[in-house]
Amino acid sequence: MQFTEHALLIPCQGDAMVGVLSRPGTPSTLGLVVVVGGPQYRVGSHRQFVLLARRLASAGYPVLRFDYRGMGDSEGEARGFESIDQDIAAAIDALKQACPSVGGVVLWGLCDGAAAALLYCGATRDARVAGLCLLNPWVRSEATLARTHLKHHYSARLLQVDFWKKVFSGKFRVLQSLRELWGNFQVSRSGALHQGAESPFQVRMAQALRQYSGRVLLLLSANDYTAKEFLETASTDPLWSGLLHRPGLERVDVDGADHTFSRQQWRASAEQAVLQWMGTFKP
Repeated sequence: MQFTEHALLIPCQGDAMVGVLSRPGTPSTLGLVVVVGGPQYRVGSHRQFVLLARRLASAGYPVLRFDYRGMGDSEGEARGFESIDQDIAAAIDALKQACPSVGGVVLWGLCDGAAAALLYCGATRDARVAGLCLLNPWVRSEATLARTHLKHHYSARLLQVDFWKKVFSGKFRVLQSLRELWGNFQVSRSGALHQGAESPFQVRMAQALRQYSGRVLLLLSANDYTAKEFLETASTDPLWSGLLHRPGLERVDVDGADHTFSRQQWRASAEQAVLQWMGTFKP
């Protein structure tokens, strides 16, 4: 399907955010807003967001990708992913205004963009959000990072040739490595997420996922510590108990993929999963 691309200035609390709308000739009633995460802007790593938007638009779905305030070309002070609820709401407004046929909107987010999308739903309970597409959600804390390293990093190192070369050549720093291992072990036992006051966003994410009644697509990269950290948290913290098996949640793992799906085959797999999932929504 043919589509066009349009630059938008999106008003948000007195500032102007810059976005790009990919609009099909005959837009679907379901649209998608890309929630940019980390120190990123609307293009994404290796043009990931551009390519995703064009792929979906060619299938009939209008897509808006935008720089939230303080990032990219948008006005305003820089802010973190925990403080962009107003930006997301304004982007949904802009998409629906530009494409009046759109009834519901999917929020698509990678890493802390996924966290921001969940936090938005939890804070606003915006009925316009028909679905969430969460890629490698960010739930990092010192404890979860330490547990992930203990479970995945050290066991992987034992299978690496360069590790044993260092051991047999005498270059392996035994005491330093043992101190690091012991430090990670202590931090990993520092308590569940909900007991710490430093990272309350993980708690709100779990609560948001539990109360959200819409459909969720969880896309995980097989070769990504952020994804492993998320799975570790979801499987061990009581707040997340059962959430990955809640009704309406579909999980897709992309074999071999890194955090940003940097290879064409990984990106294509992720895009195809999103397309198939969006195609199951009722008009």
